[in-house]
Amino acid sequence: MEPSDPVVIGRVVAPHGRRGTLRVRATGSGNHLREGIEPYVAGRRRRISGVRRTPKGFLVDLEGVGHRSEADRLRGEGLVLDRRELDTPEEDEFYVDDLIGLTAVGEAGEVLGMVAETFETPAHEVLVIREEGDEDAPFRYVPFTHEHVPNLNLSARRVTVHLPEG
Repeated sequence: MEPSDPVVIGRVVAPHGRRGTLRVRATGSGNHLREGIEPYVAGRRRRISGVRRTPKGFLVDLEGVGHRSEADRLRGEGLVLDRRELDTPEEDEFYVDDLIGLTAVGEAGEVLGMVAETFETPAHEVLVIREEGDEDAPFRYVPFTHEHVPNLNLSARRVTVHLPEG
């Protein structure tokens, strides 16, 4: 059974070592990558039996993954929880997935499109904005920083963006 409201908490980057440990890049802080949590991985629940934070992400051990070849088959897979399983965010906190579908407006209030997706770079998250109703329109990439996203209103489903030069 898949989650009804899935949220990706991390993505398998590569195997680590010979015993099936996974190198995982967290989406967000990585607080949900902890022992005992049972995310969906490749369509089935797998209990996290061990986690170690490293400068390059997390090393995660999953029950049932005991060899490097098994870990390698999970490369690129997301670790997914149902939204109801997530910790309640603190005030003024949110999950990156909550940004998808927000209306993106310029600083003068003009509609630029909607947030179609996000992706993480080593420096910060990036919002991918697409003009609504125009599948052929080019995407706009906006760094998710205070400089480029001065206002975010989840209840109004709007984000104000300052497009980067060029």
